[in-house]
Amino acid sequence: MKRCVAIVLTVMLMLTGLLPVNAIDAKVRIMDLTHIKGVRENQLVGYGLVVGLPGTGDNSRSTQITNKMLLRNLGTVIEQENYIQKGASAAVIVTATVPPFSKNGDKIDVTVSAMADCKSLEGGVLVQTILKAPNGEAVAVAQGPLSVGGINKIAGGSSARTAITTTGRIPGGAIIERDIYTEIGDEDSITLSIDRSDYTLVSRIAKSVSQIAPAQAIDGSSVRVKIPARYLNDRVSFISILENLEVSPTLDKAKVVVNERTGTVVIGADVKLLPAAVAHGNITVTVSTSNEVSQPNAFSNGATVGFENSDIEINKAPGSLVTMPANSNLNDLVRALNSIGVAPVDLISILQALKKSGSLQAELVII
Repeated sequence: MKRCVAIVLTVMLMLTGLLPVNAIDAKVRIMDLTHIKGVRENQLVGYGLVVGLPGTGDNSRSTQITNKMLLRNLGTVIEQENYIQKGASAAVIVTATVPPFSKNGDKIDVTVSAMADCKSLEGGVLVQTILKAPNGEAVAVAQGPLSVGGINKIAGGSSARTAITTTGRIPGGAIIERDIYTEIGDEDSITLSIDRSDYTLVSRIAKSVSQIAPAQAIDGSSVRVKIPARYLNDRVSFISILENLEVSPTLDKAKVVVNERTGTVVIGADVKLLPAAVAHGNITVTVSTSNEVSQPNAFSNGATVGFENSDIEINKAPGSLVTMPANSNLNDLVRALNSIGVAPVDLISILQALKKSGSLQAELVII
């Protein structure tokens, strides 16, 4: 396994090393790198009730009160909340995202999540729920059967679960109740916002856009574009032309990304090392315990006694030392670490130590 991981990492990094340091031999559309400032999604949230659960709902007091209020709004009156059987319903939070330019009657997906001690939302139906914007304005109404994409069964103290079933989705489960007005730019210009701050990329985009309209890079992530007079009343056509222009992307700053939970390490192409020496060795301590019984001799009036025998074994693997000359690149680093049999978990510790010592000339990102 260790050998396979090392080989895959080496091949990937060697392929990455074939790229030029300061440029990428490719063209990318502006639409893949930017978005129009002000054209954005909107988030909605609501409190609702899921019914029809086969005893897997919650037993909270708030859910019982919600049930009573729901029935009252529907014209049915009950004296006490506990007249409704527990476990058949669950209080939930409903969330959704409205895309820009949505119109009255459009349908959007919603996510439904349990609030209390609900065991599973499998088989439940969301009762009509109003979804509101942060300013309190009602924007959409959600309702329908849930899809949880798994099962969660509990019986006799044993349980089996194939997915998280306290959260589900309703595809197209919410209907937009009003048009979402989205303003495209200001009076005579629009602003392209880069998805990541990059002065070089902003400069290239401004240069490319200048071929069809006046453009100026105003900071590290924005380009202001003046709309030509013939497109002032037809901004959609102008943006269509604009977003299909192509530019040469840039490489991001040198980074090493580490995921400690999975042992994944991704090393960027521009990573450099100052002179350094890396030592690697492992000490393994193994403790083995065996249970034995001491049996007394016959007619000795002794008692049978159980006891444990423990064996401790310490294995110390021979240490390895490799040196990294100045301006070593990622291929040199991987080749050297592979030569001493470094596992991904050990590689993470070595990279952190190299960064701490000042040898690793890259940003170390731990996720």
